[in-house]
Amino acid sequence: MSTIRTESKEASVEPAPGTGRVHVVTFGCQMNKYDSQLVEGRFKRKGWTTTDELEQADVVLFNTCSVRDHAEERTMSWVGELKRLKKERPQLVVGVMGCMAQRMGEEIFARAGHVDLVAGTRQFAQLPTLVEEVRRRRAQGETKVRVAALSMEDRLALDRDDEPWDGGAHAYLTVMRGCDLNCTYCIVPTVRGRVLSYPIEHVVKEARHYVERGVKVLTLLGQTVNSFGEDLAAPGAGERQWSGRQGRPGLGDLLRELQEIDGLARIRLITLHPSYITDNFARALAECGKVERFLPLPAQSGSDEILRAMKRGYTTDLYRKRVEILRAHVPDIELGSDWIVGFPGETVEDHARSEAFLKEQGFAVNYIFKYDPRPGTKAHDGLVDDVPDEAKKERNQRLLALGEEVGLLRHGAHVGQLRRVLVEGVKEDGRLTGRTEHGLMTAFEGSESLIGGEVAVKIEGASGYGLGGSLAGSS
Repeated sequence: MSTIRTESKEASVEPAPGTGRVHVVTFGCQMNKYDSQLVEGRFKRKGWTTTDELEQADVVLFNTCSVRDHAEERTMSWVGELKRLKKERPQLVVGVMGCMAQRMGEEIFARAGHVDLVAGTRQFAQLPTLVEEVRRRRAQGETKVRVAALSMEDRLALDRDDEPWDGGAHAYLTVMRGCDLNCTYCIVPTVRGRVLSYPIEHVVKEARHYVERGVKVLTLLGQTVNSFGEDLAAPGAGERQWSGRQGRPGLGDLLRELQEIDGLARIRLITLHPSYITDNFARALAECGKVERFLPLPAQSGSDEILRAMKRGYTTDLYRKRVEILRAHVPDIELGSDWIVGFPGETVEDHARSEAFLKEQGFAVNYIFKYDPRPGTKAHDGLVDDVPDEAKKERNQRLLALGEEVGLLRHGAHVGQLRRVLVEGVKEDGRLTGRTEHGLMTAFEGSESLIGGEVAVKIEGASGYGLGGSLAGSS
């Protein structure tokens, strides 16, 4: 992410349609990164170029996050820094897109008068057209152009065959959008809409598009990625029957199709929900060697009372049963979890149950967050944020320490083993880094020529966050 600078630049006549430079600043999750790439691809199709230098851009777009208040305030701070640059270069187009844009809508214009364009989470494909509208209206003499596009109708299932790719060996691939669950703390269904799964043939086509351009690793994205296909129509007579409900395709079917793509080395998944763990999905994991044996399966809390207040749709006992399904088919699966501490009503005993559940399940990776009430969620509107901030901080630190302790145990179990590592880059200390087939970060000495390939590494050490070892030879 670039640092915003406000260097002066000579004002110029509005460029012709399809000419100019675009700079996208991305906040938030992996899906936002994918969407930013999608936006850049739409502009390139129209003849635009992208630039990493904000001060050289003719269009600056902020792809935003609404999960926490801090994320929105940080975005508004960045947007605010462009006010002076916009005054010096009035032809500059400034836009806000994504989750915060969908949640706040035209309120953004009131908070930041130099913003020209607000586009919601399903309007990304329209951004080149929307920017051209801003520029056309300016050329016609409007002094204060405001363009807002907030419709949720567009499915964003786009043909990307002619888009160039220069993003390296790893790419994100959105297979579905939105969420059909109603967790009381979550703004996602409001800003991203209800579930829309893409047809398997569409996802496979886009996957091939990436692989043909040198991508080795695909991370499949969805708010609840293992609910993929639940919204698709059941096939009719004579049509292909899949393994999901009523012959629908499911994530297991998609994984089996992607497994057959030559040149694709690894498949990763973000993020799963316990309610959608099925025997068919677990069998697919066992059958598909390209899928990493690591699943982010957020528990959020170890207290059934808190899970009920969160409307997570499961108890700790049901979570255990879902994990048993996974381990029955993939005994060496590693799991990661998100946790929310200080949720309304959480007692000392509730938090102790979360600590106990983290230890019991042995999560290799843990992400811990203090509860942050979000306007528009049921928890914000109907529950009292009654856990003192000091208690939230203390519980956060305790769970972080425990997560590191348990993570060390899980990582330590790999010491002494040979692991297949897909080499992804170089650390600051000069060692190569990559992920094992269990999705665990691993560092080792080796030549940069190995980047993009898979090698065997003897695991010799572990921390709470990763592994270290030495090169044993090419796989």
